[in-house]
Amino acid sequence: MTKDLTIFYDGGCPLCVAEMHHLHRLDLQGKIAFENIYAKDFIERFPHIDQQQADRRLHGQSADGNMLFGLDVTYQAWALVGKRKWVAVLRWPVVKQLADIGYLFFARYRYSISRLVTGQSRCESCAIGRSPL
Repeated sequence: MTKDLTIFYDGGCPLCVAEMHHLHRLDLQGKIAFENIYAKDFIERFPHIDQQQADRRLHGQSADGNMLFGLDVTYQAWALVGKRKWVAVLRWPVVKQLADIGYLFFARYRYSISRLVTGQSRCESCAIGRSPL
């Protein structure tokens, strides 16, 4: 079954994994596939995704094969689970530019930010190679 969106996420980032778990719980219609970019077989299953680039910026792929990046992935995912109005502001013209800059800052420093927010910089309970979803 083809999903509307495949999200390629960092399975070692506590905040990233928390968001994916939240989306997964809300995805009652099964529209989203969740793929840990650090799963053991990721490169074999997704040779078209550059793992290093996906680590720097969230990647997603729509059912028609179009690639999405950063907050465009986030927006699409939350829209698919019926929460479009939660994230719509992130794609408003002026806000979009600032939000994208903020996202790139978050993506670069997500382990430090995770340590501040959760007390851990890496997710031990969702160790690389084991998919939490």
